[in-house]
Amino acid sequence: MDALPIQARDWGSPVIPAQLDLKTMIQFTPMGLSRPGWLLSYLRRRKLPDLTVPNFGDGTGSVPTMAQAFMQWLATPLPTWKDLEWIRSLWQGPLMVKGIWHPDDARRAIDAGATAIGVSNHGGNNLDSTLSPLCALPAIVDAVDGQAEISFDGGVRRGGDVFKALALGADVTLIGRAWLFGLSANGERGVSEVIAALRSSFDKIMLGVGHNSLSEISIEDLVVPEGFVLERSAFGALPRITT
Repeated sequence: MDALPIQARDWGSPVIPAQLDLKTMIQFTPMGLSRPGWLLSYLRRRKLPDLTVPNFGDGTGSVPTMAQAFMQWLATPLPTWKDLEWIRSLWQGPLMVKGIWHPDDARRAIDAGATAIGVSNHGGNNLDSTLSPLCALPAIVDAVDGQAEISFDGGVRRGGDVFKALALGADVTLIGRAWLFGLSANGERGVSEVIAALRSSFDKIMLGVGHNSLSEISIEDLVVPEGFVLERSAFGALPRITT
């Protein structure tokens, strides 16, 4: 819900080639040679990577490249609350709205039919130095008042981060970059190792605080610095999703 049509980021983005031609193959040869496992997997398939985006196709068989799909996405109007209501009218199953960090937006999402709220600023991906989701989490939990499940993400790198989010009221935490690090380093096994590391460190914390179940976790387990968690009344001057 908080996506911004930003074409470039000051910290840079990886270059994704539009097509796999001879020039691109030469450019990425050093990377391919440094990862023989990847190269071998392509040789086994006897097929070069498909750099198109099929789900952006127009139904006529024409499929855009990554660059074309990105430009198409930039030209797409931002979602509105009416769009969410329309989706709800078509889909009666679980519906999660991710990118919420204002209590009023959380309430409005529930009114529009959301069954889950994703407290997230997308890792600061669209706007640097935005409010930390962890600071906003308790106020959103209060606003939701048990009417929807609440997920949290943003900087989750170890079991302690998961514990803090649960203690501040989240029902579940998501991991964005952590599993990607594992995937990049060691494929599927790397992802499994990341999840195992998170689980192991979380279990150690549960043992350290003397809890046997998730239901025992509460904010009383944390030492929260004064002013770190925003009260619901403090959100008055912060921007909301108005469309």
